[in-house]
Amino acid sequence: MKRFIDKYNLFFFIPLVVLMIASFFCMFESRFVKELYTSHLVKQILWFFVGFLILFLLQKIKVKFLFRYSFYFYLLGVFLLLLVLVFGHEVNGARAWFSFKIFNFQPSEFMKIALLLYLAKLTNDFQLNEKKKEFFYIVKCVLVVLIPSILVFLEPDTGAIMMYLLLLIAVLFVSGIRKRWFVLAFLCVISLGGVFFYLYFFQQDMLISLIGTSFFYRMDRLIHFNDGSGMQLNNALTTIGNAGIFGHGIQKELLYVPEFPTDFAFTLFLSMFGFVGGAVLLFTFFIMNGFFISRYFSVKQTEYKCFLHGFLFLFLFQQIQNIFMNLGLAPIMGIPLPFLSYGGSNMFVYFIFIGIILNITKKEPITCQKKLRTIF
Repeated sequence: MKRFIDKYNLFFFIPLVVLMIASFFCMFESRFVKELYTSHLVKQILWFFVGFLILFLLQKIKVKFLFRYSFYFYLLGVFLLLLVLVFGHEVNGARAWFSFKIFNFQPSEFMKIALLLYLAKLTNDFQLNEKKKEFFYIVKCVLVVLIPSILVFLEPDTGAIMMYLLLLIAVLFVSGIRKRWFVLAFLCVISLGGVFFYLYFFQQDMLISLIGTSFFYRMDRLIHFNDGSGMQLNNALTTIGNAGIFGHGIQKELLYVPEFPTDFAFTLFLSMFGFVGGAVLLFTFFIMNGFFISRYFSVKQTEYKCFLHGFLFLFLFQQIQNIFMNLGLAPIMGIPLPFLSYGGSNMFVYFIFIGIILNITKKEPITCQKKLRTIF
């Protein structure tokens, strides 16, 4: 056990244990909110156990294998996204899960790993062999992201699409392409955004005829996420406002929030432990983020750097989006808070991400003092 803890640096291991315990408190408390959540604690303990097993197993493989065969992982991810549209289990209006007896598997989560591995490989090939073919490299990356994005859009899952786009942006940032491409992309986004908002505010009938009713109302909910708020957000904000400095403790009756164990686990934790507990939680994420940033600066190889950069974009965005969503500062998009929210698919994906990162950086150890100097 000592070797295990030494191997996975304390700057990662201790925050992970803190988040795990916090998650267990949330799952325990959630069963007092709704009977449906009674089994969540047992399942969450199982997910963490499997997650640590994944970390251990990923240290036994040659990580180069994952990048070398990333195209096949990508094809598998696309196949699963196609399959879920036909045979998937529908939850809250989205056909995005394969339903099994003990858990639901979400292919769009697995796609994040396959996509980032393949984008990292494409970038490495580009830097080694095709440095002058920037345009073709960019087009290839865009197409690779576009295919799963379209399939996820059909589920529909707006949050996953944003994650895929973030991975694309993160990888392109470290790919070495010239800045003109980012300027051009920015101008295109501004232009398309301007056209969209003009049609949205002045020509709604035309916009609906162009993009369809379903997509229009999805965009409408995102744009007006703060208008009227809705019962879920109102109850979450009331719960946070009444939590006080130290919270209400556990086994207390709370206002009903339909997604307390998943999207609103942060609110549930604040209700138990107040603003002091929330501050501890934020500091825990801060330390863990610092660990991964230090790992990013420790690697030199293109594939590894791209992978870490994409992971950081994803990990940080998911934290910010979920916490802001709980505070009513961002739209509710079904994005869980890593290691705190309930769910097997998202947790397994992050354990796989971290297992790969620890594997590719274990040959380049960084002392605690050097880490602190690097980050702080």
